[in-house]
Amino acid sequence: MLKNLTFKAFTEITKTATITVDQHGGRAKCLQRLVRLDMPVPTTVALSFDTVRQIAQGKMTDVDAILDFFGETPLVSVRPSAEGADWGGPGAILNIGMNERRHAVMVQRRGEDAANAIYLRFIHTYAVQVAHLDADLFPAVRNPLRSDVAEALRIYELETDEPFPEDPAEQLAGVLRSMARAWEGTSARLLRKARGAPENAGLGLVVQRMALGVGADESGSGVMQFINSTTGRAQITGRYMSQSQGRDALADKHAAIFLTRDPRGHSLEELAPGIFDQLVGLGELARAKLREEMQIEFVIQEGELCVIDAVRVARTARANVEIAVGLAVDRIITREEALLRVPPRSLNELMHWQVNPEAVRDVLLSAIGASPGAAVGKLVFSSTRAQALAAQGEACILVKRETSPDDVRGMHAAHGVLTAKGGMSSHAAVIARGLGVPCVVGAGHIIIDRRARAMRLPDGRLFEEGTVVTLDGSAGEVLAGEAEMLEPALGEAFQTLLGWADEIRDIGVRVNADTPQDARIARTFKAEGIGLCRTEHMFFDDDRLTVMREMIFADAPEDRADALRQLLPMQREDFTRLFEIMEGLPVCIRLFDPPLHEFLPADRQGVVDLANALGRPVSDVQARIDSMTEFNPMLGLRGVRLGITVPEIYEMQAQAIFEAVIALAEAGTEVVPEIMLPLVSAQREVEILQSRIEQVAAKVRAERGAIFNYKLGVMVETPRAALKAHAIAELCSFMSFGTNDLTQMTYGLSRDDAGRFMQTYVQQGVFKEDPFHYLDKEGVGELLQIGAQRGRKANPRIVLSICGEHGGTADSIAFARDAGFNYVSCSPFRVPVARLAGAHAVLTRR
Repeated sequence: MLKNLTFKAFTEITKTATITVDQHGGRAKCLQRLVRLDMPVPTTVALSFDTVRQIAQGKMTDVDAILDFFGETPLVSVRPSAEGADWGGPGAILNIGMNERRHAVMVQRRGEDAANAIYLRFIHTYAVQVAHLDADLFPAVRNPLRSDVAEALRIYELETDEPFPEDPAEQLAGVLRSMARAWEGTSARLLRKARGAPENAGLGLVVQRMALGVGADESGSGVMQFINSTTGRAQITGRYMSQSQGRDALADKHAAIFLTRDPRGHSLEELAPGIFDQLVGLGELARAKLREEMQIEFVIQEGELCVIDAVRVARTARANVEIAVGLAVDRIITREEALLRVPPRSLNELMHWQVNPEAVRDVLLSAIGASPGAAVGKLVFSSTRAQALAAQGEACILVKRETSPDDVRGMHAAHGVLTAKGGMSSHAAVIARGLGVPCVVGAGHIIIDRRARAMRLPDGRLFEEGTVVTLDGSAGEVLAGEAEMLEPALGEAFQTLLGWADEIRDIGVRVNADTPQDARIARTFKAEGIGLCRTEHMFFDDDRLTVMREMIFADAPEDRADALRQLLPMQREDFTRLFEIMEGLPVCIRLFDPPLHEFLPADRQGVVDLANALGRPVSDVQARIDSMTEFNPMLGLRGVRLGITVPEIYEMQAQAIFEAVIALAEAGTEVVPEIMLPLVSAQREVEILQSRIEQVAAKVRAERGAIFNYKLGVMVETPRAALKAHAIAELCSFMSFGTNDLTQMTYGLSRDDAGRFMQTYVQQGVFKEDPFHYLDKEGVGELLQIGAQRGRKANPRIVLSICGEHGGTADSIAFARDAGFNYVSCSPFRVPVARLAGAHAVLTRR
């Protein structure tokens, strides 16, 4: 009975032993796989999660029985074995079993230098990690003497009021107890929770015979891997150090030598060519049988190789793609498995410049990373200045309290954007992602002085315009100076992986594109059309802005129509270019959406300049601006409401669309445009505008003698539109759900201001995640499902899509697919992410 209990508490790792990841951890299971591959792994015993929990509670296991596996004079190490490789755990403790008797024997066999070094190392480690003494009490000694060992023993006894334990069983019990309790500590719990571990995550421990790495013949320790962790390409990397233990070779690179021949110094390949070749063979074996790129930790003990451990190679996202594709190409894993090994979100790192993860980071401030990638540039505090520097060929980082539509040109010119206000779906965040520009938002602790053209940090430091910084939109940080950067990685592996994804996914992926540049990027990333073209962004160029302002100040409908006629050829050219670039793929054009006051100046000088341009008194211009002011413009006269009350705008846009379609038809390309009405909440709104757009279509057909078709749909952004989808769908060919505004209206939250308190809400569990970043499936998601079900019941042929920023996140895409949506649409640089996420949605549900 006792033997059976002992077996359950701890198990020797053999080829046939019952070792599982969920009971003994990943390290224990990996060591068993190495044993099954006949690698030279020292004797190892695995303690289960339950055993370690009992030890933490004060119920020590039978340590004498564990030590029986290692002979009469055991010398062992203990390492953690959590279920998840990234969940952390207490540090390894080596040389357990060292005492006065073992030291004397080791002096005879391996010399006093080696014996002193091993004994002193164990005393230091035990004192700090088990007895919890101050590490400063035990200074590092490079070549310890017997007197150094005696002094360390004296300090231990002085600090603990008891002699250093001599009994190996007592030592092992102390180590196991310390490591078990460290795992259960508050700090450890919080750390592993942050790394994605469940609250009740267990810890296993492995006890292994020491391979000393010291001795008269060639002895030492090192690590070897067979790919570059940054690029993922084949390259033997690592270090080896003679007369060392553990991972000393990585910690002391001055004393360590290279693995392969290198003109910069000595190498293991030259020192021990047989061992080197053996390691290379073991690496190839591990890759083929473990189906992964592994880093091997090894020890050479007097000319004999021991494999201590093997772990999955740490890697960047770009390396992960290269590795996954390489393993699939070599038929070690399937294509499907390769796809699942690459998290969709990680592709952001490949599509943009990034700060080298190995570079030194001098972080000035941290906020919300709203658009991935990194950029180096000079600080500027106005869009005008950003455009001026861009014209001179200089890179800049645009800093604003918050951005508005008239900052779009400045954002185009800038290499990065930083705002004090905003969240994941604020104007700056949405536009930056569309442009592929790195962006950090919500840095509310900075003070921006536009007149002085400077920003001040909370610690008082002042950064004036022209100061060079690095903005990291992936990490949400601004770094001092010019950081070391990595180029985008859109090579063969990237393209191959996405090609495999396209073969599997069954949900469409379109792009949110407002400009020809956006459309060209989308074609590069193989978007299947444009799901959202926000036409208002076409009106902010200087020549168009003047006409828009003339239209706004017109006193009669015919005067508004006259002003808009000046914009007609410009809009027609805009749409023609988009249709040409997309080459017959579907293009969904959202008619004018924002409130008109966004096109009016907000400062005194702007008002004066506008009055001069219009030939009107400044007082009249200011009065008109004041009359258009709204308490809540996002819920005011915008979208379809503007289309009904100022019909000339939509009529001009519809005419421009139809004339562009005719131009493409004459050039041999058939286009069926999709015209989308924004911010719909009532069936009657659609009826009114449907009639007016059809009148424009009939007029154009008659004047041009042309035949063309178009589709009319709505953007579902209000809860009422989702609830009344059955009535609205009867008049539509498609319904596109704008999850940015729908989330804002469902929650009653301003997406531009929520970033100021959202982190607190998430930390305190009010919301699981930021609903502007991750789709709220329970609330907003239910509205999506209701709208989809009611809309499709009323009109079985209706096309359903999501075109908010959630359309580029993996969990939203899976949700949309399950809910029966036909496609998602996202910003250009999120198209590859969406393509891969679409494949994941299929594979994870098989």
